[in-house]
Amino acid sequence: MIKTALGLLALLVTAISAMAQQQPPAASIQKPTPPHTTLKVGDKAPDFTLPATDGKAYKLSDFKGKKNVVLAFYVLAFTGG
Repeated sequence: MIKTALGLLALLVTAISAMAQQQPPAASIQKPTPPHTTLKVGDKAPDFTLPATDGKAYKLSDFKGKKNVVLAFYVLAFTGG
């Protein structure tokens, strides 16, 4: 009797755990909306300022006519975490 009750309890816990780990239906998952912009492919980039790892702030216009600019984003890099 006790073995049967423990077996049913283990089965119930397993079923509840499996249901809790299921993902919600695809209809309830919201897709992120892209940021609104008026830029189109081929447009010149607007001037912006970004901090660099050396502590200085650099503007895109600082490099105009001097060098090619490549932006590389490393998510969570240099965060210490």
